[in-house]
Amino acid sequence: MVTETSLLGTGSLSLIQRKKQQMVIELAFARKTSQARARQLARICYDKTVGTVFMPFDLAEIALAETGGHKLSSQAVSAVGALGVWQLMPYRAKSHGYQPKDMKDDAKCAEAAVRELYTKLEMAQGDLDRAKKYYCGQGPQANAYIRKIRVIRQEMLTEFERQNDKLALADTLTMIQ
Repeated sequence: MVTETSLLGTGSLSLIQRKKQQMVIELAFARKTSQARARQLARICYDKTVGTVFMPFDLAEIALAETGGHKLSSQAVSAVGALGVWQLMPYRAKSHGYQPKDMKDDAKCAEAAVRELYTKLEMAQGDLDRAKKYYCGQGPQANAYIRKIRVIRQEMLTEFERQNDKLALADTLTMIQ
């Protein structure tokens, strides 16, 4: 089984590793939305996590879990009123300095999601999996959510490994020539 630490290491991610994640995220998003939108959202996942403790994968997982079934739509509104690609409740968006209408702007929604994830990470005492679970809420729905997040993560890590293998093969072929 591919694991995060085996592929990404235990230390902080380099910008090259983050860029590789962006490529994999774009592939995952392209299965749910247009190629252009996938590229845009993958770039946002990269940009909004630079300088944070989070990886682009962290933001991408939440987007896929929250609105992957709705084509990663910025117009998505849940049955309980959560808004945007990263599905923030209006009062949570406001707590991070945003208006509910801002959640239709992917970049602002991602910024709010990063802030929300920081809040949840503090509540979870540094446990990122638990923080992602808290992002959804509590109870059975949150338990199902974290299982979904883990499946998404495993799919992205598998694709990450596949892309690394392709790059290694290309490097080898270049060296041979």
